[in-house]
Amino acid sequence: MSSATSTRPTPDETAEAAEKLDLLRQTLNRVLFGQDPLIENVIIGLLSRGHLLLEGLPGLGKTELVKGLARALQLDAKRIQFTPDLLPADVTGSPILKETPEGRRFVFHRGPIFANLVLADEINRASPKTQSALLEAMQEGRVTVMGETHTLLRPFFVLATQNPIELEGTYPLPEAQLDRFLFKLDIYRNEIPVLEEIIKHREIGEEPEVEAVFDRETLVRFATLTRRVYLPDVVANFIARLVDATHPGRSRTAETIKFGASPRAALALATGAKARALIQGRGHASFEDIRNLAAPVLGHRILLDYRAKLDGKTGATIVAELLQEIPAQDKALPSTLKPTEVHG
Repeated sequence: MSSATSTRPTPDETAEAAEKLDLLRQTLNRVLFGQDPLIENVIIGLLSRGHLLLEGLPGLGKTELVKGLARALQLDAKRIQFTPDLLPADVTGSPILKETPEGRRFVFHRGPIFANLVLADEINRASPKTQSALLEAMQEGRVTVMGETHTLLRPFFVLATQNPIELEGTYPLPEAQLDRFLFKLDIYRNEIPVLEEIIKHREIGEEPEVEAVFDRETLVRFATLTRRVYLPDVVANFIARLVDATHPGRSRTAETIKFGASPRAALALATGAKARALIQGRGHASFEDIRNLAAPVLGHRILLDYRAKLDGKTGATIVAELLQEIPAQDKALPSTLKPTEVHG
């Protein structure tokens, strides 16, 4: 059922969600200093029931962020270190011959993918065969081993990391797998004031204390509430025109794009906009939500040609150009909300 016809969240529901989600944000800010935009987008990803790809140099706190999330939300978390010799069975699990009351038989032994929150560390170091073991899990919420299907835990999130500079011995993620990540988020190095805070409040080998904010049932309830946030027709039209403009021949900016974003990207942008609205205590998505999330949603889904690469362009810079080129509102369409509500 679309957001236009489903029951919209009440002011009390949005207020409760915004208050608790803000508390979660504050808690994670005490785990990962100086990364406010990143933390907000991670929370948006959880509300959107999406998987996240984190790119950043080692030592910036990616693992601590996942651990903090697991403790704050009382989720079962597992970490998988991806290496060239990692096998698909090391991720999904495999049948093991065991003695049972019925005799010797194969019993499925669950792998680390069976968790609410899975940290796939340095995912691009594993072979394409092992990377593909995540595809079914990320899209279908299940894994199939030797013809037998096993359902994963609910909720289920993959937070994958990759190092942007060490390319030797890595296997770039194929487009099909990149498309399954809701966001690609960059973790930047810390500025001097943030480094000073880290030095004063952290010790090597000691994990920060994180109190539970709410449980997994509340997270699922807020994710369901996100689906009920209203998406105005004009905002949906903006998403459609923006995603369409990423394809060759559909905009001036797309002249240097080889392949554009998929319909899955449009759905990700719509759901992410609703989640951002809920975090801010609004019952409707806005143009500003789309502008804010366009780069992390579309940037990694755009494949550039050699001209763009020679000019030093990236997916994020292309998205920025598209936002300048594509007007938020198509003047041929009537607005279904007041301007202050649409842009709010």
